[in-house]
Amino acid sequence: MKTVTLEVCAPSEVMADFVQTWKTGKPQESARIAFATPELLWKVLTAKRWELLKALCGAGPVSIREAARRLGRDVKAVHGDVSALLEAGVLSRAQGGGIEFPFEAVKVEFLLHAA
Repeated sequence: MKTVTLEVCAPSEVMADFVQTWKTGKPQESARIAFATPELLWKVLTAKRWELLKALCGAGPVSIREAARRLGRDVKAVHGDVSALLEAGVLSRAQGGGIEFPFEAVKVEFLLHAA
Protein backbone atom coordinates (compact mmCIF):
# COMPACT_ATOMS: atom_id res chain seq x y z
CA MET A 1 0.00 0.00 0.00
CA LYS A 2 1.37 3.41 -0.96
CA THR A 3 1.21 5.65 2.10
CA VAL A 4 2.13 9.32 2.46
CA THR A 5 3.05 10.83 5.82
CA LEU A 6 2.05 14.44 6.38
CA GLU A 7 4.26 15.68 9.18
CA VAL A 8 5.35 18.75 11.09
CA CYS A 9 9.10 19.20 11.30
CA ALA A 10 11.71 21.92 11.06
CA PRO A 11 13.14 22.72 7.62
CA SER A 12 16.57 21.71 8.94
CA GLU A 13 15.25 18.17 9.61
CA VAL A 14 13.88 17.96 6.08
CA MET A 15 17.23 19.05 4.66
CA ALA A 16 19.12 16.55 6.85
CA ASP A 17 16.88 13.74 5.55
CA PHE A 18 17.43 14.91 1.98
CA VAL A 19 21.22 14.97 2.45
CA GLN A 20 21.16 11.48 3.99
CA THR A 21 19.13 10.15 1.06
CA TRP A 22 21.46 11.87 -1.39
CA LYS A 23 24.58 10.38 0.25
CA THR A 24 23.27 6.84 0.58
CA GLY A 25 21.31 6.74 -2.66
CA LYS A 26 18.55 4.90 -0.78
CA PRO A 27 15.09 6.43 -1.02
CA GLN A 28 12.88 6.88 2.01
CA GLU A 29 10.61 3.93 2.80
CA SER A 30 7.48 6.03 2.33
CA ALA A 31 6.57 9.38 0.84
CA ARG A 32 6.64 12.35 3.21
CA ILE A 33 5.33 15.89 2.97
CA ALA A 34 6.55 18.22 5.69
CA PHE A 35 5.03 21.39 7.11
CA ALA A 36 7.06 23.83 9.20
CA THR A 37 4.38 24.34 11.87
CA PRO A 38 1.15 22.68 13.00
CA GLU A 39 -0.66 25.91 12.11
CA LEU A 40 0.54 25.65 8.50
CA LEU A 41 -0.54 22.01 8.36
CA TRP A 42 -4.06 22.92 9.51
CA LYS A 43 -4.17 25.95 7.21
CA VAL A 44 -3.49 23.69 4.22
CA LEU A 45 -5.54 20.70 5.41
CA THR A 46 -8.92 22.23 6.14
CA ALA A 47 -11.89 19.95 6.76
CA LYS A 48 -13.12 20.36 3.17
CA ARG A 49 -9.67 19.59 1.75
CA TRP A 50 -9.41 16.51 3.97
CA GLU A 51 -12.72 15.31 2.50
CA LEU A 52 -11.30 15.94 -0.97
CA LEU A 53 -8.23 13.82 -0.17
CA LYS A 54 -10.45 11.04 1.14
CA ALA A 55 -12.45 11.12 -2.11
CA LEU A 56 -9.28 11.01 -4.23
CA CYS A 57 -7.35 8.47 -2.14
CA GLY A 58 -6.55 5.54 -4.43
CA ALA A 59 -8.98 6.79 -7.11
CA GLY A 60 -6.40 7.55 -9.80
CA PRO A 61 -6.58 10.64 -12.02
CA VAL A 62 -9.88 12.54 -12.02
CA SER A 63 -11.04 15.90 -13.30
CA ILE A 64 -11.85 18.69 -10.88
CA ARG A 65 -15.45 18.52 -12.08
CA GLU A 66 -15.58 14.80 -11.23
CA ALA A 67 -14.04 15.44 -7.80
CA ALA A 68 -16.70 18.10 -7.15
CA ARG A 69 -19.43 15.69 -8.25
CA ARG A 70 -18.16 12.98 -5.89
CA LEU A 71 -18.16 15.45 -3.00
CA GLY A 72 -21.45 17.13 -3.89
CA ARG A 73 -19.69 20.51 -3.88
CA ASP A 74 -19.40 23.52 -6.17
CA VAL A 75 -16.73 23.14 -8.89
CA LYS A 76 -15.30 26.60 -8.20
CA ALA A 77 -14.86 25.85 -4.48
CA VAL A 78 -13.22 22.48 -5.22
CA HIS A 79 -10.96 24.20 -7.76
CA GLY A 80 -9.74 26.55 -5.02
CA ASP A 81 -9.03 23.62 -2.69
CA VAL A 82 -7.26 21.71 -5.46
CA SER A 83 -5.07 24.75 -6.21
CA ALA A 84 -4.03 25.02 -2.55
CA LEU A 85 -3.23 21.30 -2.33
CA LEU A 86 -1.27 21.41 -5.62
CA GLU A 87 0.75 24.35 -4.33
CA ALA A 88 1.51 22.48 -1.09
CA GLY A 89 2.62 19.40 -3.04
CA VAL A 90 -0.14 17.19 -1.66
CA LEU A 91 -1.87 16.67 -5.03
CA SER A 92 -0.26 16.38 -8.44
CA ARG A 93 -1.34 16.98 -12.01
CA ALA A 94 -1.99 13.75 -13.87
CA GLN A 95 -0.61 13.09 -17.31
CA GLY A 96 -3.33 13.73 -19.85
CA GLY A 97 -5.13 16.17 -17.53
CA GLY A 98 -6.89 15.98 -14.24
CA ILE A 99 -5.55 15.77 -10.73
CA GLU A 100 -4.28 12.86 -8.71
CA PHE A 101 -3.59 11.89 -5.13
CA PRO A 102 -1.32 8.93 -5.87
CA PHE A 103 -1.59 7.30 -2.44
CA GLU A 104 -3.88 4.73 -0.88
CA ALA A 105 -3.38 5.88 2.71
CA VAL A 106 -2.49 9.05 4.62
CA LYS A 107 -0.73 9.27 7.95
CA VAL A 108 -0.61 12.61 9.80
CA GLU A 109 2.15 12.90 12.35
CA PHE A 110 3.21 15.68 14.68
CA LEU A 111 4.26 16.08 18.29
CA LEU A 112 2.75 18.63 20.67
CA HIS A 113 5.30 19.80 23.25
CA ALA A 114 4.46 21.35 26.62
CA ALA A 115 4.86 25.14 26.67
